[in-house]
Amino acid sequence: MRKKILLLGSGELGKEFAIAAQRLGQYVIAVDSYENAPAMQVAHTFEVIDMLDGNALDAIVAKHQPDLIVPEIEAIRTERFFDYEKQGIQVVPSAKAANFTMNRKAIRDLAAIEVGVKTAKYKYATSFEELSKAVEFTGIPCVVKPLMSSSGKGQSVIKSAEDIEKAWKYAIEGSRGDLQEVIVEGFIDFDYEITLLTVTQKNGPTLFCPPIGHRQERGDYQESWQPMSMNPLHLAEAQKMAGDVTKALGGAGIWGVEFFITKDGAVFSELSPRPHDTGMVTLAGTQNFNEFELHARAILGIPIPEIQLLRNGASAVVLATESSVNEPAFSGIETAALEPNSDFRIFGKPFTRPFRRMAVTLTYGDQKVEELVVNAQRMASKISVK
Repeated sequence: MRKKILLLGSGELGKEFAIAAQRLGQYVIAVDSYENAPAMQVAHTFEVIDMLDGNALDAIVAKHQPDLIVPEIEAIRTERFFDYEKQGIQVVPSAKAANFTMNRKAIRDLAAIEVGVKTAKYKYATSFEELSKAVEFTGIPCVVKPLMSSSGKGQSVIKSAEDIEKAWKYAIEGSRGDLQEVIVEGFIDFDYEITLLTVTQKNGPTLFCPPIGHRQERGDYQESWQPMSMNPLHLAEAQKMAGDVTKALGGAGIWGVEFFITKDGAVFSELSPRPHDTGMVTLAGTQNFNEFELHARAILGIPIPEIQLLRNGASAVVLATESSVNEPAFSGIETAALEPNSDFRIFGKPFTRPFRRMAVTLTYGDQKVEELVVNAQRMASKISVK
């Protein structure tokens, strides 16, 4: 039962996964591009490499001989995963899934063309000139995103022709890895967005967590809440699409599948083959298993009979405001902790930059989720990163 897990990416999501895996008796090697990343602080051992360096990646795989490789970020030389699978290593959720979903182009084409789910109108661009033509195709307003990025980096909305050049530069600056290509999406007139955490199992049915609502700024989530109240027909439509896309990709694990919900139903947006940042709300005890526990169980082949909603919950992020290489200090925690029915997580990131997510507050109970969001926001406003 004890497996050796190579965790590629060691941020806050990786940290919570490492804790969940260790509680199931697993051995975790945390990997990232800098020392003292959050997951390294709780793993058995760690490695510091550039995961876009295929040779460096090969070297640590050969060194540790892991049973499982668990990606947590996009900036990885994922084409190497196919070789690792041939060596008998389990890539989570699968080499195909990791390779496709680390690149918005591959996953969007699979969803829209191969599987045939409903998506926004879209085009790709590798230059400012191509971006200008793509904007003509999608129309204004439209959204521009790097094909490889995370946490909303490089994402912007074009509201006029004057925004096109700025959007191109911002997208390239926010792109992770060495891929300089963007996707341009026609603007969807949506009522709200959801994350549908979807769990695929080795020997069991695909399960869905209660939908999670969230609010974004700069392309990054600020608050999330569970459950999101929605039309049952729209939820069933989203579940069908999530099930179809994850089945086409294959493998076991948790997936963060994002949808726009319009008056006419669900529109597929994005998919991550791992725990999702908006899913940190599950740390508030909203479910019988949080998203990290679900991921660990699914990839290890431990059956998950059902996912139960236990109570309402909300989360709000605590952001840094300045750049610093010094170990950050937090103030206001004692005051914030006085909030009833609440919890928080300090991620332990060793340096800061503006808008970097450093902590999350959690609230829960029988109140309406709208009230819980306000409580979580109030908690977050009391915590400062120095």
